[in-house]
Amino acid sequence: MLKEFKEFALKGNIFDLAIGVIIGAAFGKIVSSLVDDIIMPLVGILVGGVDLSKLSIKIGNATLAYGAFLQTVLDFLIISLSIFMVIRFFAKFKRKEELAKEEEVEVLDKKEELLAEIRDLLQGERSRV
Repeated sequence: MLKEFKEFALKGNIFDLAIGVIIGAAFGKIVSSLVDDIIMPLVGILVGGVDLSKLSIKIGNATLAYGAFLQTVLDFLIISLSIFMVIRFFAKFKRKEELAKEEEVEVLDKKEELLAEIRDLLQGERSRV
């Protein structure tokens, strides 16, 4: 069992996952700072200085903190959009790499195509003999 665990723990995928988690945590801090320190103050200015997280309604003895809920939903939307934009950027970059690789595929001229056809025909005749 120890040997199996060692093989599992030392696979390349585990290290990639660990690196992804660490980078994700750092990215999460950046996005949280973006939301808390830049976007939400701007939203507060746009809505007349109202702090969404402080909005609430008191019904009897219960207090409904709908502002905190709205703040959480808005944070989620901004974070989701940020992550989407980063993933989209990397996907676009990856597509450019793939297109570059496809363009690198060797293009045969007419003479090479004819020689390849002759070679294939000769190989076909040899296999029938």
